[in-house]
Amino acid sequence: MRFDIFTLFPGAYEGPLTESIIKRAQDDGLIEIALHDIRNWSTDRHRSVDDYPYGGGAGMVMMAPPIVEAVEETLGDDVGRVPIVLPSPAGALFTQVIAREFARADRLAIICGRYEGIDQRVTEILGAREVSIGDFVMTGGDLAAAIIVDVVARLIPGVIDNESLAMESHTSGLLEYPQYTRPQRYRERDVPEILLSGHHARIDAWRREESLRRTCERRPDLLERASLTSTEREQVKRWREAGANE
Repeated sequence: MRFDIFTLFPGAYEGPLTESIIKRAQDDGLIEIALHDIRNWSTDRHRSVDDYPYGGGAGMVMMAPPIVEAVEETLGDDVGRVPIVLPSPAGALFTQVIAREFARADRLAIICGRYEGIDQRVTEILGAREVSIGDFVMTGGDLAAAIIVDVVARLIPGVIDNESLAMESHTSGLLEYPQYTRPQRYRERDVPEILLSGHHARIDAWRREESLRRTCERRPDLLERASLTSTEREQVKRWREAGANE
């Protein structure tokens, strides 16, 4: 899979996308990451990419022409077929479901904003999809873009072991169960006895219950979309009632 990232700061990706699993995935030819400096499509000698907002207001807004032309020239005939993503606090929440959707594409383009944002016509002309990594505002879209690449790249076959993907948070609609490793006892805290039993069916049942409990406590909103049995929904109801009575 190829990622095309359009940015004013290509150096921002040194580290996040050049280390560990993402680096190995590139070395193995599983993914390709191309950085495109939007300033290269500016038409004046100052390489301008922003201007004052119409209607007044603080800050500067990134102009449409350099961005649109950068994306169109780079994607060529793929414009209209390649998903184009615009990280934005005004976008829909980026979730594992959306990441899996992106991972099914052969190519993904990401446009990184700065300053007070991007001229709305970029989204309209390119059909870009605005997504948000959380309910907060960052100094720009580059860190968000790196996160999107990381999340999507992990879903490309061969990048991560399939068993690891199947068991992690959000894959089943629930948060992942707690994990333990050696030593068995540390600072008066022991590994749960069930994990030492070797009884895999009971371990699986314990992990499922702990995932359910953790989700109920930390992200109850996820339970509305999760696939639960009637017994599990009754258990969630009991936990909620017990919490309300404390």
